[in-house]
Amino acid sequence: MTHPSVLLIVDDDVGFVRAAAEIARALGFDVVIAGSLGQARQRLREHAFDVALVDLSLPDGSGLELLEHLDLGGRTQVILITGHPTVESALKAMHLPIVDYVVKPLQVAKFRQLLQTAAARQPATETPPSEPWHGIAGPSPAMDAVRRQVRRVAPTDASVFIEGESGVGKELVAAAIHAESGRPGPFVACNCGAVPPDLLTSQLFGHERGSFTGANARHVGLFEQAQGGTLFLDEIGEMPAHLQVHLLRALETRHIRRVGGSEDIHLDVRIVSATNRPHADAISTGRLREDLYYRLAEFPMSVPPLRDRPMDILPIAQLFLDRLNRRCGTARVLTREGADRLRRYRWPGNIRELKNIIQRAYILADGDLVTPGLPVEDPGPSAETASSITFVVGTPLHEIERRMLFKTLAYFDNNKAKAAQVLGIATKTLYNRLNSYQAAPAGPPALDDGDDQGNDPAAEAAGVGDTGENHGDHA
Repeated sequence: MTHPSVLLIVDDDVGFVRAAAEIARALGFDVVIAGSLGQARQRLREHAFDVALVDLSLPDGSGLELLEHLDLGGRTQVILITGHPTVESALKAMHLPIVDYVVKPLQVAKFRQLLQTAAARQPATETPPSEPWHGIAGPSPAMDAVRRQVRRVAPTDASVFIEGESGVGKELVAAAIHAESGRPGPFVACNCGAVPPDLLTSQLFGHERGSFTGANARHVGLFEQAQGGTLFLDEIGEMPAHLQVHLLRALETRHIRRVGGSEDIHLDVRIVSATNRPHADAISTGRLREDLYYRLAEFPMSVPPLRDRPMDILPIAQLFLDRLNRRCGTARVLTREGADRLRRYRWPGNIRELKNIIQRAYILADGDLVTPGLPVEDPGPSAETASSITFVVGTPLHEIERRMLFKTLAYFDNNKAKAAQVLGIATKTLYNRLNSYQAAPAGPPALDDGDDQGNDPAAEAAGVGDTGENHGDHA
């Protein structure tokens, strides 16, 4: 939920304050008023402000004295009030970080525009994000855990297996492991899904001249290129099964042989591998050998998707925007509307998608305000779990009720007393519903809300009877 911008008005002119406050509130601002420097300092100790509207002439001094108490380099933006139009040149000469100034009497249209611009320029985060560590960004506890694991495993020789959706930064994690390992050799990466299967063997192990048609020269493979360093095998589940056998042997013997060669080559290579699907799924579908997984996963890791660490979204977006500003010599800022959009989005493409969206928004920005446009999401049916159930809009109520009942029964191991309790119905009612589904599975059940807690003989005869109130009945 977005919090309203907060405006501090520092002026002793009651009529001006009343008019300015009315306009600001109409624009959605919360308004705090101070009639003097002393009151304003007190307000600043009590609140943080997005915009400060400060009169230069106050009963106890100049409004400029208040600037040293404001967070001019961070959250608070200042609009100065003056009764003298000639102040414009003076302010420009002083190079103060002032958004603008207003001249009394108040010009409503200009003041409204100033407030709207100031609200749009308000930074999405109150504190700048910390710099990424080896490219790994995000202040969330989940990413803190990833960084801790990298520091722990890096100095060892353990093979690391990283799981995570596409775009979460698995290669960054692998590179960080290498950087922290102290290994003198290079970091070499290979996407096993991007190399044609018939070329992957040669790509990894190398080949001798003349070993196959087109092998006009010796080729040093990625294993040898990574000697003394780290070889990162991304999308390991895309590696052909026959090649997984060769990889397993290489890991166990620490030797390889080039295609067409007769000489064994000793390896001093640390292996980090990754997959964008759960390893259990890859193993069950035959895409990843189980024995190879256990050899690769001496230290398994998981990088969570961006949607599961929402507090990382804005800091990472700001990092991408800062890089673009430095590269192009600009000072563009993310608007609050843009920040809200980023927070609400589900990020199927994770950090890679976030980077692309920020870059596109930067290119299309009018002036210094960046408001990302996001793809229209097709929510589709959510994947069901053991404890959840999904319905499409328009599903008949009797069908919703039927599926809910059977899902609840399955969740509680067919314990009908427990299922009835959590559904808020009598046990007899549950039996009656089950009987109605047995008799006419496509039709709506009879809505009997009887309170009898006993078992229903007809239901038991139909195979849905319970053995007791306190025992699970397994079908």
